[in-house]
Amino acid sequence: MFHKEGYKIILITLVLVIAMSLAADYFIVNNYLRSTIMLLAIVMLVLVLQFFRNPKRNINTSEDHVVSPVDGKVVVIEEVFEKEFFNEKRLQVSVFMSPINVHVTRYPVAGQVVFSKYHPGKFLVAWHPKSSEENERTTVVVNSKNFGDVLHRQIAGALARRIVNYAEKGQQVTQGSDSGFIKFGSRVDVFLPIGTKLDVKLNDVVKGGSSILASI
Repeated sequence: MFHKEGYKIILITLVLVIAMSLAADYFIVNNYLRSTIMLLAIVMLVLVLQFFRNPKRNINTSEDHVVSPVDGKVVVIEEVFEKEFFNEKRLQVSVFMSPINVHVTRYPVAGQVVFSKYHPGKFLVAWHPKSSEENERTTVVVNSKNFGDVLHRQIAGALARRIVNYAEKGQQVTQGSDSGFIKFGSRVDVFLPIGTKLDVKLNDVVKGGSSILASI
């Protein structure tokens, strides 16, 4: 199963792979070179298919916990001053996605979207300290029953060249449902109230919609 954001790119890649293979078969006499080109074309298609995969996921829904919005590795846990929406200290948990991770972004909590904004910006590597403020990004805040306002921020990385955000202010959303998609590697930050009990630690590997980041 593939995500809808990948349909166009998958189709274009498939056409290119077929064209490359046919051209190699017709124009290239050297068997080794022809086979190499065909193999590279197939590898390119497999990589694109893997990137846009959207496997069925058992969503871990509960008002008593916050789930990871994406697949990846926990790379930041720290108290920071969040100045775009809260203007106060928050507990930040950041999950880094490599190009081989599933790149669907999911809502970490259920509730009403009270803020959704896109910011154009740079494409610094996702782990750069300034990436959360200077890179292309989207900020979404959902007001939940037990955690209050929970902010998650999609951040483009050096390879990411498009962030898709489905959240609209006023919308009622369910935990684990699609919030957006980041194409070709990046990270997502989650901002929670100070004192929130975390269920993860640095370098933990998490899965979007099923791994619990925090709980009451």
